[in-house]
Amino acid sequence: MFERRATESDRFWMGHALQRARFAAEQGEVPIGALLVCKGAIVGAGWNGTERDQDATAHAEMVALRQAAKAMGSRRLEDSVLYVTLEPCAMCAGAIVLARVPRLVFGAYDPKAGACGTLRNVVQDPRLNHTCQAIGGVMHKECAGLLQSFFGGLRGRRQ
Repeated sequence: MFERRATESDRFWMGHALQRARFAAEQGEVPIGALLVCKGAIVGAGWNGTERDQDATAHAEMVALRQAAKAMGSRRLEDSVLYVTLEPCAMCAGAIVLARVPRLVFGAYDPKAGACGTLRNVVQDPRLNHTCQAIGGVMHKECAGLLQSFFGGLRGRRQ
């Protein structure tokens, strides 16, 4: 739907986010990867770690935002782009706004929890003190396929 606004650079960095999502899957975590890029360099990266850490807030986006804030010495990540393989949930979208990330690029849409255009649009709500440009559907097939394979494998093991 929004892929037409994505750049070649967006696809390049989304490929790196997918690598982190694959690593999460290898660890038995839901395969979501994220990275924060500032001036052409990765300043924060993460993958879903909710099972490992037994922490409901250990989403890939949150991990990447925390790491970037430490690396940059600021909670405000104003010159950055966040790449994530799945549309952020409400918690992560709120953190993106609070961190003042100006641009978000995500892969698969999330019909159950997506808060960046699917169920709601937290990052572009004009009532908030900051908004974020959101571009979705970048490498959608690859991102959605990884999630479908992971959950298909889980269903197979339960039967």
